[in-house]
Amino acid sequence: MATGALPLYTLYTPPPHSFSLFLILFPSGLATMQAFLRPFASLSLLASIFGLVQAQSVLTAPGQPIRSGATLGAFELIGESLVSAQQLFLGTPDKVYFVDKVEGNPARINGHPAWASEWGLGSNSQRTMDAVTNSFCAGGNVLGNGTWLNVGGNQAVTYGGNTADSQNGGPPYDNPDGRRSLLDPCDDEHCDWILSPHETTGERWYPSLNGGYVNDAGQDNPTYEFFPPQGDAIPSPILQQTLPLLIQSNWATALLDYRTNTETRLDNIPDAVRVYPASAGTIMLPLTPANNYTATILFCGGSNIQPQRWTSPNFIIPTYGASTSCVKLTPDQSGTYQRDDPFPEARVMANFIALPNGKVLNLNGAAMGTAGYGNNTWAIGHSYADNPVLMPAIYDPNAPAGDRWSRDGLQPSTIPRMYHSSATLLADGSVLVSGSNPNPDYTVGPDVRYPTEYRTELFFPSYYNERRPQPKGLLSQLSYGGPTFDVTLDSDDLFGDVDNVQSAKVVVIRTGFSTHSMNMGQRYVELQISYTAFRGNHSAILHVSQLPPNPAILAPGPALIFVVVNDIPSVGLPFMAGSGHLGNQNIRTVASLPSPSTVDAPTETSSGSSPSSSSSSLSNGALSQVPVTPLLSLCLSGLVAFTLIIGS
Repeated sequence: MATGALPLYTLYTPPPHSFSLFLILFPSGLATMQAFLRPFASLSLLASIFGLVQAQSVLTAPGQPIRSGATLGAFELIGESLVSAQQLFLGTPDKVYFVDKVEGNPARINGHPAWASEWGLGSNSQRTMDAVTNSFCAGGNVLGNGTWLNVGGNQAVTYGGNTADSQNGGPPYDNPDGRRSLLDPCDDEHCDWILSPHETTGERWYPSLNGGYVNDAGQDNPTYEFFPPQGDAIPSPILQQTLPLLIQSNWATALLDYRTNTETRLDNIPDAVRVYPASAGTIMLPLTPANNYTATILFCGGSNIQPQRWTSPNFIIPTYGASTSCVKLTPDQSGTYQRDDPFPEARVMANFIALPNGKVLNLNGAAMGTAGYGNNTWAIGHSYADNPVLMPAIYDPNAPAGDRWSRDGLQPSTIPRMYHSSATLLADGSVLVSGSNPNPDYTVGPDVRYPTEYRTELFFPSYYNERRPQPKGLLSQLSYGGPTFDVTLDSDDLFGDVDNVQSAKVVVIRTGFSTHSMNMGQRYVELQISYTAFRGNHSAILHVSQLPPNPAILAPGPALIFVVVNDIPSVGLPFMAGSGHLGNQNIRTVASLPSPSTVDAPTETSSGSSPSSSSSSLSNGALSQVPVTPLLSLCLSGLVAFTLIIGS
């Protein structure tokens, strides 16, 4: 039981589906998407509306965070986790799940050390979980039905991470080789990890978006595959061509059309390697109506180590400085990277967290070396990195060039967050930070510079202590296209000034699966809105579109929805994007929004219907001309694709 911390926010009854998060990118053609949409545009309108009314119930309005008086821009220690947070994700608004590698953690379960746990935020309590197989350097994401998938990882090991005598379990750690775990998050403490009946087709370290310290072809697995399975793993030309030469692969960029198994090479990334082990901060910037839901990916930091340096006997990794370079890529528009404002300081293993106000929090990492650990004589203990960067920074994508990074009002952490540290946004808008373990096994002691770290912190953004909007009318499920719905804001929500409605946004965030300096699946999508505002009582009704009619913009599955006024977000509520099931998603006719307007006083017919009724106002219109860009144009079916950059 962790002690010394208050619950984070008022608890409410969530909808009956599991809650979790998702992201995946796939290239595709605009013509293909348009052809795909045509049959859906002719579906019976009556059937469409009937289905929505059945699924889209109104959520209870969010309350205020219970925690008050937080030190803004600062970290607060809230306790120690039961296992070190090599991997971390928000499974429900109240539950954060920790996944470690197999090692000798003091916490135990079923007769062996635990390497998974659950942290209940409201009660500030924890329990161990049985992750079964070795999740060392696995990847993770969520399926369209809300089930979390942990895939890849390591063979069974014994003390010090050495290969176990048996790959079928047994002492001391009882971690059979399996590498395919599933979890349906819960709030009743009765869920646990299980093994999927579907096996992956090969061994994988750092699956999905990461690479690894692999420098011989015998350990290469240059393929990608799908879950649930769609056949054998598919060879990738770019991975086959470059993987045995680690750094060249890490400099290369390509787009993959997984339907045709074709790859298009783009420019090499400039200035520095960004993927593991250089481990730059990486995030997709907000997808908004203003940018036509066009994906731009930001890469900051990493290392410009050249290929010949890795094999040099004189190369001492922790003495090599990180990069300050930041670059952006908008692959739907160009295959060429654009330079952006540099980091305030050099950093590897930076973690980027999308905040509800549209800004990006940068935290964790080091100024020297790379990710990874080993028994080298020059390692810092075992760490391949040194000089932790304790000071966070905020990136504003809407600020003018030269002013996008800021540290105004921020304070440093006191805890080094090195290799195997993680972070995630919480529903109340704070950020939970934990982990750091550049060691082959449980390693602590007064002389250990970078020990196995259990201390867990919260970071409080500048908006945290503000009175939060309490919008009424948010839905438990959003479709791809479909009728608009209404959300009401009272005078308190608009801070006593009806003109503040002009700053209002309705945003959706998936917080992702945090591991190895990235949150796999993290995404920020702003919904289209208009409003009717009332000067007489300083209230307003937001008229809100459902999700854009393209499931690749926000893939099916659970997420959080926020209403933001004057850069101050409500507490996020869980909802389900799409059907909540694996399979093809319906694309619906998009209703037109009314023009924004401000009137003197509300009338009974102003909103079209009561937004607090059991179903929200459902309006219809012609198919909206929501731009569908090539990178985001494929209707996903709630499946996860795992593209291996460097495998085991």
